[in-house]
Amino acid sequence: MSMGTTQYHLNLLENQGKISSEKQNLHKYYFPVGLFEKNERDILKILNQETAREILMMILEKKNPTQTDIANMIGISSASVNWHIKRLVELGLILELKDGKFRRYTFEIDPKHIISLMKNYHPNIWNRWSNRLAEMFLSLSKEDKE
Repeated sequence: MSMGTTQYHLNLLENQGKISSEKQNLHKYYFPVGLFEKNERDILKILNQETAREILMMILEKKNPTQTDIANMIGISSASVNWHIKRLVELGLILELKDGKFRRYTFEIDPKHIISLMKNYHPNIWNRWSNRLAEMFLSLSKEDKE
């Protein structure tokens, strides 16, 4: 199926009120009407973006990391981390906590909600993350025993 044919059918479904679309930067995202709340659509859009997704993972893996921690772990500039963090805060996904001269980050929403959306609607990403999450939970349970 060509892009033109795909676009035609997407437009047809949207005109019939079966799907809705949202533009963000250079991408257009399509959602079934009535299936997702606004914040769930925001989470699904973020999960499509590799860097933002990695930042969420780092916040999940490392308790309250700083911007510098995140930049070092992912291997991108602090300016880039700052740009992504600002968007994640604006979307209400994470909180910025002041800790002396540092700013630390934690989830504003239950991370289980993000994981659930990923598992159900981004199975390829879920498969990659689930290994990391399993390792994280195993290391946490070992620390508890020591």
